[in-house]
Amino acid sequence: MPMVSIPPIAPGEEIVNHGPKIYEDIKARPGDKALITMHTVPFEGSVGLINMLTATRLVRKGYDLTLLLYGPGVLMASNTRGFPKVGDEGFAGNLGYNKQLSVIMNEGGKVLACRFAMAALYGMRESDLLPGVQGIHPLDVLDCILTHQRAGALILATWTV
Repeated sequence: MPMVSIPPIAPGEEIVNHGPKIYEDIKARPGDKALITMHTVPFEGSVGLINMLTATRLVRKGYDLTLLLYGPGVLMASNTRGFPKVGDEGFAGNLGYNKQLSVIMNEGGKVLACRFAMAALYGMRESDLLPGVQGIHPLDVLDCILTHQRAGALILATWTV
């Protein structure tokens, strides 16, 4: 039987054309806001990390960014993660959420976490949140979204279970 043989791809080689970019590199105008909401389970897929990378990019583009964690999304902001001790990276990427949330906050983004999800669903205390993450009343989840909608903000909403 005939066999197709091609040399293997070597590190550093490109397998797709990564340029040119076809859209203008948009930057925020003064006062532009963005809201990303996440109701997603950490480590159950890529959506949480991708949204955090998008949030980071929006902050770097100059947007007044709010990242709203509710439902299982609050678990992303846990400051009690690690193994064998809190803060130890039990596997590569184990603390990726913590690190990326810290980047977002250090660069000017706001991170909010629903207190209902924290307490009623997961037994988390506000002291279990990463420093800088603000706990909010559950009725503020919708009002946060409506406030951003009224301000004409870019809103990315993710809901996975």
